[in-house]
Amino acid sequence: MNRRHFLGTSAVGAGLTASASSRPNILLLHSHDLGRHLHCYGVSTVETPHLDRLAAEGVLFERAFCTAPQCSPSRASMFTGRYPHSNGVMGLTHANFAWDLQPGEKHLGQLLKQAGYATSCVGIMHETRSPAARCGLDSHTAGPRAVQVADATIDKMAEFAKTPDKPFYIQAGTIEPHRMRGADPGADVGFLGTDIQPDDRLGVTVPPYLRDTASCRTELAEMQGSIRHMDAQMGRILDALRNSGQERNTLVIYTTDHGIAMPRAKCSVYEPGHEISLLMRLPNRPGWSGGKRQRAMISNVDYLPTILDAAGLEVPSNLHGRSFAPLLDGGKYEPRDAVFGELTYHTYYDPCRTVRTETHKLIVNFSSAPAFMDPSQSWRPRADTVVPLNDATASHPPFELYDLRQDPYERRNLAADQSYAGILKQLRARLLDHMRTTQDPLLAGAIASPMHERAAAWLLT
Repeated sequence: MNRRHFLGTSAVGAGLTASASSRPNILLLHSHDLGRHLHCYGVSTVETPHLDRLAAEGVLFERAFCTAPQCSPSRASMFTGRYPHSNGVMGLTHANFAWDLQPGEKHLGQLLKQAGYATSCVGIMHETRSPAARCGLDSHTAGPRAVQVADATIDKMAEFAKTPDKPFYIQAGTIEPHRMRGADPGADVGFLGTDIQPDDRLGVTVPPYLRDTASCRTELAEMQGSIRHMDAQMGRILDALRNSGQERNTLVIYTTDHGIAMPRAKCSVYEPGHEISLLMRLPNRPGWSGGKRQRAMISNVDYLPTILDAAGLEVPSNLHGRSFAPLLDGGKYEPRDAVFGELTYHTYYDPCRTVRTETHKLIVNFSSAPAFMDPSQSWRPRADTVVPLNDATASHPPFELYDLRQDPYERRNLAADQSYAGILKQLRARLLDHMRTTQDPLLAGAIASPMHERAAAWLLT
């Protein structure tokens, strides 16, 4: 596909020029482990008035998906426009996990800096273990807590406002609502902190893939409190942007990396793991505001080309994503008929690849690992899944096929059902073509982790 086609039908068609003064500021806000657990996505018990306002003033994408249901790989796709198995981040980047972007990978910050943007990172930077400068980011203000992120982002916007002729790019990420360790290192890892309290004022929404138990509700109330806290800090940032006078020419994006940190969501390739929130607003560009809702399937590998398109910049030809700016501009746009997902490493090796169409989903599992990787970070998880009934004894089948029209929560595997043989064959060919086209190393055999390579090198030294 010719990515420049999308540049021509949106950026040029909207009358944008290549001059820095005409380019929008870009404020990319992201948080850990949220999925679509927001009030504006229909979760009525979650209190998120500030992000709801952003949705009401901008565009809400009802069906956005991440490429990978884990923190670093998903963010690596978001900031490179390429799949994790291609950009090098097939697992977590921190500590001994040690995955990192390939040396030649271009980060969004690099592309915008080259185009004359002032660039900065605030809070979470989990797509690389390299310094911010490697990604074209002029500064990185650490401190992942939402209050810290809001404080630093507001300060950075005020600093950039002093040079209004130079557009800015800020990527700001909060750790909330990620699980966080408390003072007791032996305790289970939950959602609460000194500034976060449970929130069940409006009740608790139990996702259909979890069993509705008292312990599950207690944990979800804690998560709702963390989400409410994060939303309040996002509200502070958005209010500061409005008061600065820069709101009208600032593209605001709010998103998350993957699904909530509950069993069969985060770290799993089922729908709750890949479903993400995506809100956008650019007031001075028709079609990018006004409380619209879009039903087209979007992958977060599409974010980077869309941002470049909005800025009137050339989209690199090696990207796997494609701009959906024409969708918003009312130009020629061919919606995705499929999105692809993957898992390789998180806490352990669990290689899976997926293709999801409008109606069906195929999962190919390359190991007999547990049925899903549990993100609870607890010895005794407080929430249990509907399927499988006993996850301690369940493991992956080689292939899984689901009819999403009849079974949206993927409870009945149809891979052995002969009435679905034709669909299985089609999806198998589609997934194989994707893996070949993007040069997925999994086709050549098992993938060694950085720690494997480090240990082998130590033994052989």
